[in-house]
Order: sequence, then structure tokens, then C-alpha cells
Amino acid sequence: MSDTSTESAPVTSSTNRRQSFGQGFLDGISTGWADRPDLAPPVREQAPYAKARRDAVSAEFPGKRLIIPAGSLKQRSNDTDYPFRAHSAFSHLTGWAADSEPDSVLVFEPTDAGHDVTLYFRERADRTTSEFYSDASIGEFWIGPRPSLAAVADELGVATAHIDTFASAEGELVLDEDEDLTRVVSELRLIKDDYEKAQMQIAVDVTADGFDDIVANLPAIIEHPRGERIVEGVFHQRARSDGNAVGYDTIAASGPHACYLHWTRNDGAVLPGDLILVDAGVEVDSLYTADITRTLPVSGTFTDVQRKVYEAVREAADAAFAIAVPGAKFSDLNKAAWEVIARRTAEWGLLPVTAEESMDPETGHHHRRWMVHGTSHHLGIDVHDCAQARRELYAGGTLEAGMVFTIEPGLYFQIDDITVPEEYRGIGVRIEDDILLTEDGPVNLSAAIPRTADEVEAWMLRLGAR
Repeated sequence: MSDTSTESAPVTSSTNRRQSFGQGFLDGISTGWADRPDLAPPVREQAPYAKARRDAVSAEFPGKRLIIPAGSLKQRSNDTDYPFRAHSAFSHLTGWAADSEPDSVLVFEPTDAGHDVTLYFRERADRTTSEFYSDASIGEFWIGPRPSLAAVADELGVATAHIDTFASAEGELVLDEDEDLTRVVSELRLIKDDYEKAQMQIAVDVTADGFDDIVANLPAIIEHPRGERIVEGVFHQRARSDGNAVGYDTIAASGPHACYLHWTRNDGAVLPGDLILVDAGVEVDSLYTADITRTLPVSGTFTDVQRKVYEAVREAADAAFAIAVPGAKFSDLNKAAWEVIARRTAEWGLLPVTAEESMDPETGHHHRRWMVHGTSHHLGIDVHDCAQARRELYAGGTLEAGMVFTIEPGLYFQIDDITVPEEYRGIGVRIEDDILLTEDGPVNLSAAIPRTADEVEAWMLRLGAR
């Protein structure tokens, strides 16, 4: 990695990360470059949708100045930063996604007719500026071309201005500081528009390719002593080649690790005879992400007890899917899945009570020892989208057409759980799909990824994983 600290003149410094430049360099660095015209880009597909979202926010806060920051670069170590990703609400309201600029701010200035909206960010540091070569964080000599104010205004259909002209004001509402503003921009994403629905399907389709990659590479995964890391790496390659990144840290949990709900250490072996639970999603350039889980038999074939657990989880998922219709309660998804889990664990002799008694919300829930998490969450530009929405519109809310959410029941018998027979211990299964609700009912966006035990075994055989 190149040295990233420079100065425009010789200097005595105590740091080893500084450079000085001779006068010849300073005299010539801004000349001798071919013209690079700043052509007006086409208006982005998402621009009119973002405008409608801004209008909705404006209508909620008449007379109020609203500030929506994109966020800043975050330090990883010393002078190394994490890759920048704009705040989800900022991206949702601007249409500016994977290529958005750190420290940008979207400002709603109140007017008699509503709001004037301006996007503030730092103008490009091209070869006409000393920043071009001297500032490693924004200089185009270091990081490549950056967008101009004029180009972004044309692309996004919003007024732009240099960030240096932005100033805070008394009484303004700032995202993540003002509870009402944070709630409104979160609830705005409960119902997806046509652009968002299309982006969700793209994210799911690329994620499906990533799961194919994992299955096809299982021989190499098994061979490596930290095969879980190879799973993570194979999926990451697909996410970066066909999308922007992973939407969240990949869970590649093999054997007993599958019983840890958010296992992201991914440092274990992937051994024949075990199951591997992979929970992964590709975030595409629009920043919308999929969230898919499949549980695979490493050998290519389920054992009898693995198949029994797997098919019980699939039955629970199918039960939740069947009642996911407009007008149903979001909480009904949990109830439908839990009823199956309670019934099956009772049949297997694992519950100390009947299935009906376990479903009692006050005195029961014994079955949840093996399924602690809920069955569903909203999905979109965040993997857990709309998280700041009011409870009565989310967990206690009613399903509506245009919502996108997961259905993801599971069963997890940890390796040291002595309440279950030994044959169950170390088995963890989750099946997760991404669901678009329409007026006609639910659509499984991820249905093309094999789901049943028979389909999974055939998938693995077809891709040569065994």
C-alpha cells in the first residue's frame, strides 16, 4: 500500500508518513494533462422514486429544517479506513448509493410551499487543485475520479452545493438525533416501491449464484482446515464481482457452530457427515441486500435425523408462508412457525409439556429453547430494515402489499444440550427466504434456491459437490 501522507513543501516532521516535494514538481503537477470533459450523465432510474420519498418526508415536517447526513469514513486502524457506505436513509432519499461521497449532507430548507432540498458534498479534487496530489482521502491522484456537483445534480435531479457552504441552524432536526425524523424515514421503507422491488430481486438472484458457488466448491472447502473461511471467501467473491459487497457478515457455520445463531468467526473445519448452515446476502450497487439461509449436508446426503430436523424446519417455513397475506398480523408469521416447531419437538419427546401447552404465551414457549429467534424481519436497503419504525407498525403491525420480509425458522440443538438425545446434539438448521407480499399473496423471491431436502441433495449432486 502506498504512503498516503504528503505535503506541498519541504518540512521537518517527527512522523514517517510525510513527504516533501521539490519546486519542479510543484510547478508542473497541474499542467500537461489531456482534457477530461465532465459530460452530463443520464438521470438515474431511481431519481423519481427518491424525489417521491423526499416529498413524503417534507409533508411530515412542515416548517422544519431537516438534516440527513451520509456519514463519514470510519477508522479501521491507524490511517486505514473501512470502506464507506452511506447511511441507508440518506441513500434512500437521494438515490445515491454505492458511489456516494463521505460527509455529504441532504438538507430540507423550509419554504411556504414545503421544502427546498439541497445535497451538499465536497467538490472533486481534480488536477486544478493542490488537493489533487496532496490529500490522500479526496485527491483524485490517489483515489481516482470523483463526481462533480453539476454531474450529481443532473444524475439525481436534486440541487447540489459545496459542503463548505453548509451551516447548521437553530431548531433543525437531525437524523439519528431527532426521534421523530428517524422514525419517519424508517417507516417510509415499510412499503417498497417498484424500483426497490426490482433491486431486491436482483440482490436475491446474485445471492443464488453465490450459493451455487459454495456448493460447487465444497471439495476445496472440505480440504482446507478452516473451510468455513473458504465458504466466506467464495461468497464474497461473488458479492464483489456482481454486486457492491456482502449485505452483512457471512455466517458459515459448520457442525456444532450451526447452533450459534450469528456465528461469524468462520474459522472451523467443514467435515463430511456434518451440516453447514450458510446465512449470506449480496448487497447490490443500489445498496439493497438479500438475506438467505440454506443448510447443506457436507457429504451431499442428509442422515435420517438430519433430514427429520431439516424437514421440520421447512414445514415451519411453509406454514408461515401460507398465512402471509395482506391483512394478516406480522406476529402471525411467528405463531404459524412456532406451532410446527412445538408440534414436532413434542412428537420427538423433547418437550416437558404438550405442544398446546408450549404455545401458551404466558406459561409456555418451552419449544423456543431450540428456536430463540423470531421468524421474520423486514428487508431492504438494510438487512434488518425499518428497525426504527413504531412497534405497532412493525412487530405488532399488519401485513400490506409491497412489504418485503424474511421467513426464517430454525432448530438448534447445541452440542452440550443434555435435554435432548445425543443424536440431535450439534445439529443446527435454518431455512430463510425473502418474501415480497403482493395483493394476490406472498411471492418467494428466493424460491429458485433449492429448499426441500430432496432438492438440496439433487442440487449438490448436479454441481459436483460430492
